[in-house]
Amino acid sequence: MAGVGQRPAGIDEVLERVRAGYRRIEAREAHEAARTGEALLVDIRYAALRERDGLIPGALVIERNELEWRLDPQGSHRVPEATGHDLRVVVICNEGYASSLAVASLRQLGLHRATDLVGGFQAWRAEGLPVEPATRRLGASPT
Repeated sequence: MAGVGQRPAGIDEVLERVRAGYRRIEAREAHEAARTGEALLVDIRYAALRERDGLIPGALVIERNELEWRLDPQGSHRVPEATGHDLRVVVICNEGYASSLAVASLRQLGLHRATDLVGGFQAWRAEGLPVEPATRRLGASPT
């Protein structure tokens, strides 16, 4: 926190500080970790981006504003996948910025293995990794 007469930190500085506390993960490594069951991929992108660009097969979709409540292993609103503080969570946003801030919050809850995807969903897609249409996962029938 900035004291009297100190310049408040800008978002770039905040991101740098947050990211210095953990190792981020690249798309191919995240794909392999999810494939082998070593990590839970969590997509925090908002609905319009998921509908536009699609979904990562097997990723758990949790809106950013619900993330802490859903992943806190001690929380009453947790998802079944939130099995403990040792859970390796890979948070995915659109381009890898909001996910870093989300990781900082998850780490404050004791999820010490939480990390995020460098470049976000866009990096995943650019690597040619699996993506499926959002309508398939959302239960809409094809026309």
